[in-house]
Amino acid sequence: MTADPSRHDRIDRHPTPGPGNSLSGWPRERNPFRVALSYAIVWLVRLSPSLKLKRWLLRRLGVTVGKRVSWGLEATPDVFWPELITLEDDALVGYDATILCHEFLQDEYRTGEVVVGERAMIGAGAIVLPGVEIGRDASVAANSLVTRDVPPGAVVAGVPARPMNGDEIHGDEAEPDERSDS
Repeated sequence: MTADPSRHDRIDRHPTPGPGNSLSGWPRERNPFRVALSYAIVWLVRLSPSLKLKRWLLRRLGVTVGKRVSWGLEATPDVFWPELITLEDDALVGYDATILCHEFLQDEYRTGEVVVGERAMIGAGAIVLPGVEIGRDASVAANSLVTRDVPPGAVVAGVPARPMNGDEIHGDEAEPDERSDS
């Protein structure tokens, strides 16, 4: 294990014994009426142009929403466990980004909190997986898949997201910079 915790250290695993995969048994884990209501609210959050209304609706879902949070059009919070999302002051979630707090697998499902730090930015179309923490002033580039924590002030991009400046993300060596300074 590395000195820095990974998202996997913060994920709760829930075995789902019996026939079928974990997604097929979701109504046993979450109230279907609650999920349907969450889906309707998420639909409104995705389409409303009003940031004030978006923040109010996100709070109704159970999302922790700081001051001046900006939530882009078509961006999607987790429908099953939205209460596991924290958006700190001045966080920005771009157009069509997705924040997931669950993973349905064959024999288990997993849940984990997602924290988007103060003044952090998630670019358009990016996907953040459960258990990820995005640090203060960090930036996630458009269309990135965030599978690991993003340190404060870091800029990450790609699938999976890697630092743009060549720094490590929690023990995982980034690709060396191929530019030559000579």
